[in-house]
Amino acid sequence: MVFLKGVSALSRLRSRVKQHSSLSNSVRWIQTQTSSDLDLHSQLKELIPEQQERLKKIRAEHGKVQLGNITVDMVIGGMRGMTGLLWETSLLDPDEGIRFRGLSIPECQKLLPAAKPDGEPLPEGLLWLLLTGKVPSKAQVDALSQELRDRAIVPDYVFKAIDALPVSAHPMTQFATGVMALQVQSEFQRAYEKGISKTKYWEPTYEDALSLIARVPLVASYVYRRIYKDGKFIPVDDSLDYGGNFSHMLGFSSPQMHELMRLYVTIHSDHEGGNVSAHTGHLVGSALSDPYLSFAAALNGLAGPLHGLANQEVLLWIKSVVDECGENISKDQLKDYVWKTLNSGKVVPGFGHGVLRKTDPRYMCQREFALKHLPDDPLFKLVSQLYEVVPPILTELGKVKNPWPNVDAHSGVLLNYYGLTEARYYTVLFGVSRSIGICSQLIWDRALGLPLERPKSVTMDWLENYCKKAKAA
Repeated sequence: MVFLKGVSALSRLRSRVKQHSSLSNSVRWIQTQTSSDLDLHSQLKELIPEQQERLKKIRAEHGKVQLGNITVDMVIGGMRGMTGLLWETSLLDPDEGIRFRGLSIPECQKLLPAAKPDGEPLPEGLLWLLLTGKVPSKAQVDALSQELRDRAIVPDYVFKAIDALPVSAHPMTQFATGVMALQVQSEFQRAYEKGISKTKYWEPTYEDALSLIARVPLVASYVYRRIYKDGKFIPVDDSLDYGGNFSHMLGFSSPQMHELMRLYVTIHSDHEGGNVSAHTGHLVGSALSDPYLSFAAALNGLAGPLHGLANQEVLLWIKSVVDECGENISKDQLKDYVWKTLNSGKVVPGFGHGVLRKTDPRYMCQREFALKHLPDDPLFKLVSQLYEVVPPILTELGKVKNPWPNVDAHSGVLLNYYGLTEARYYTVLFGVSRSIGICSQLIWDRALGLPLERPKSVTMDWLENYCKKAKAA
């Protein structure tokens, strides 16, 4: 595989870049993959008709079943607690956390193929799982990894579009610009303009989705090297997998960093459909916008401080603790700093979640990684102290439904330890990861023929009048 060997040679960008556990009963068709078929597309083609009939049956038999009551609080409170989306690839339980096609994170770590014995799961394996509901074999994961490398072709104009922006532009701005530029090659747009049956929509969507997933690490690493490494780009290593290659292209050769990136991409890939980036991708895709347009929109949601930007804020806040109090901070000092943050009208970043009501399992698997690989790191020790100090304070405050740490509370410290210290870039890593989940669901959106999303909105006048009538009735 050939990517970039020098900062001045844009023409080289034209080069071809080669760059069984206990399962949830609600997922009836998940299984361990035993087929020798290495082609993901053919696997999907077999599965889709069955799932299309399944959805038709659910609608015909249960279409009028109520799933809950909508309250005024839900309408004005960000639709929290409101069930209103079909999202096949993952399900978030408030108490146990995320399940990918019925599998918890520890189960994924145990069952999905890894790059080495007892290693972290390969993101390609999770992609296969999300799309098929089946745990793939190592041979199938290796074949998918090769397919992604074969698809990793990024034209000159994508990089030129990024280069038109100031180097000082936020990494997410540059990343989203690159994804938008990739849209020029959309297979779905081309097929739709030529005319294609609705029953075939999923096939060009599949082509776009797989190509997009393959290409975003190249775009993301270009942005990183452009901003932080004087444009000195690193060629892709054809012997490495998706996560390992992404880490390599960023400039990190440590095998442990490669393992961390495999874990990072896997656990950040999907978190059901209600979060801002996932919902945005689904919403925009429901208009039959192709995966590039849909994912670019999702990235713009991910860039918000209340969503993907939070992982950046956590590390900056932790470093502010060290700057003011030193690394050997006592629990009492830490409590004082937490209260100081809260009393200033700010939040302690990395704690709380819109759905979860216990410690995020994504936090726990990162903690286990740190205990294994960097138990004596001062910032990790500080994160461990925060785990003990912050939840009781937030509980005492009485305003937080979930005082426990989320995924963002830990990821920055791990990345920082291995040398990826540029916190402003962290959301781009999140974006690369999230491409796997959003694109997987977009394929199923088209395969199941899900319609244009169009909820009803109301005004405050409407709410007041409706509530008055309800009270009088």
